[in-house]
Amino acid sequence: MIDASKIVLRKLEPDDLPQLYKWENDTDAWQDGDTHNPLSEADLREYILRTTGDIYQDGQLRLMICSSAKVEAIGCVDLYDVDIRNRKAAIAIYVASEYRCQGVAREALEKLKSYVANILCFRLLYAMVREENKISLNLFQSVGFQNVACLPNWVNEGDIFVLQTVL
Repeated sequence: MIDASKIVLRKLEPDDLPQLYKWENDTDAWQDGDTHNPLSEADLREYILRTTGDIYQDGQLRLMICSSAKVEAIGCVDLYDVDIRNRKAAIAIYVASEYRCQGVAREALEKLKSYVANILCFRLLYAMVREENKISLNLFQSVGFQNVACLPNWVNEGDIFVLQTVL
């Protein structure tokens, strides 16, 4: 069991490759994201080496979720579709199956919201969540995101809800 209050967010490291490879190729998660094909270790190694961890330079940011007791990542959060002019970004989260339902995702989102508001000085975050993904809908709502739109038939699996929070 993880003490969710002690999780930390950190920059991607080369040692994250095995976990990232496993998560990116988790076909059960593909319907909730934009992935539609497997990624190779070479693809992910290049991504890790290429990313600077600077959202302004890369136009996106992936942070690994770790328990303070372990350096090994237990999930990740992504900021993407970054709009510097309007100080907003989309957000996505993945938590390894063995760490779900322990408050990890909620704590990671709270920490990320604080970082985005206080350090990056962004004003808005949004998430796009499938209507059927009740767990994610509840997660985002539990940290202050509000449902602002429904995109009917947006994906093959059905409708997408757009949730946002003003920071």
